[in-house]
Amino acid sequence: MTITFSGLATGLDTNSIVSELMSLERQPLMRMEADKTWLNNRLDAYRIFDTKLNNFLASVKDLDATNDFHPSTINVAESGLFTASGTTDALPGSSYQIEVMALAQVQKNVTTGFSDRGINQFGNGTLSITVDGIPQNIAVSPGHGSLEGIMTAINNGGIGISATIINDGTANPYRLVLTGADSATTFSVDVSNLSNGDLLTPANEPLMMTQAATRAHIKVDNIDIYSDNNTISQAIPGITLNLLKAEPGTRTAMNVKLDEQVIKEQIQAFVNGYNDTVAFVTSQSVINGSEGGILAGDSGLNSVKRHLQDMLTTRVNNSGSFNYLSQLGLETQRDGTLKINDKVLDSALQENLDDVEAMLVGQTTAPGVATRFKEYLESLTSSVDGFFAGRKENTYSNLKRIDNRIAQTEVRLDHKENAMRARFAALEQLISGMNAQSSFLGQQMDMLNNMMTGNK
Repeated sequence: MTITFSGLATGLDTNSIVSELMSLERQPLMRMEADKTWLNNRLDAYRIFDTKLNNFLASVKDLDATNDFHPSTINVAESGLFTASGTTDALPGSSYQIEVMALAQVQKNVTTGFSDRGINQFGNGTLSITVDGIPQNIAVSPGHGSLEGIMTAINNGGIGISATIINDGTANPYRLVLTGADSATTFSVDVSNLSNGDLLTPANEPLMMTQAATRAHIKVDNIDIYSDNNTISQAIPGITLNLLKAEPGTRTAMNVKLDEQVIKEQIQAFVNGYNDTVAFVTSQSVINGSEGGILAGDSGLNSVKRHLQDMLTTRVNNSGSFNYLSQLGLETQRDGTLKINDKVLDSALQENLDDVEAMLVGQTTAPGVATRFKEYLESLTSSVDGFFAGRKENTYSNLKRIDNRIAQTEVRLDHKENAMRARFAALEQLISGMNAQSSFLGQQMDMLNNMMTGNK
């Protein structure tokens, strides 16, 4: 730490003088720092606007998704026999009577029980399994004639049959279970070419079929429908049935209803996204007063707002009965935001859903409102040449230029302060020398006066 004793010769407070002078010199630097703060705040505001645009775009994309414009609710009378789920292909207003006649099940065969699963007791050779009428040979190599060895050989055979070993808890607990791939798969087992195959299926205890392969069977409005599994998705357009329990003679009612609430929520999300975007632009456009927006003066911001407002009132040319958003109950308020007239929208959805879709989503030759908004918002939010991308790049460039100016100014001011302190130090030395010389001359004069007085 350097200790400086200033003003010893001149009586001046050198440090205070230099500090005051440098404070004046640093005022441009303070203005540059303020400019940086302003630019960073402006960049944050642009980033907020970009987020609002992206949120708006997300709601528009949801509205523009044609496959999701006819959401439906499937109602099934409580029976516990099946569940149902649907897609947009389900026909709203349709109803069905479902009767579950039989569940799909795969064929299962099981051996008698054995005391050990790893003993090589069944020899080697070939295990012949006929699957759907086609003989398949499974080789059992020497030393692998155990339950585990046979299980592994079958599973590695890739013949559409799987094998497992269960433990039934009896004195001879280990049993080999063979299972078909699906309800359409049937099989039979021949152990005659296995050297000790008679141990695996003795004459008095053959490889028992505990469950026969059975296809699922349902009736839809008294029409018989069969399936290889318990999930049936081809019987009714847009509806998948998951069978849980068979109960012949019991008919369960199922109906499909248009879920208008989902559509209304999508339209409300569109309105919310629009309002949020427009309100932000309005708040940022104030120029006078302390409440002025940080983005005030950016003509591009107001241009976006005007374009969005124009798109709201632009006619959509389609073959439907709706050509303007106002016909769907989307009404513009005095502050520029939108509000939904629920009565008008409900009427449009209930009486003419297809024309509502044509208006919002569009037709082959005529894009809808959502499509137009999506294309415009995608251009605004582009990471390459979008609204925020261009302003971000320009702002970063300005910040970099200010940082360079600040660095240069700091260097210049450091040099200036050092030079100023050097001049004050030189002044101190000069005054100190002059004071010393004055003192010497005073002493000489005193001596001269004394000499002259003594001569008298």
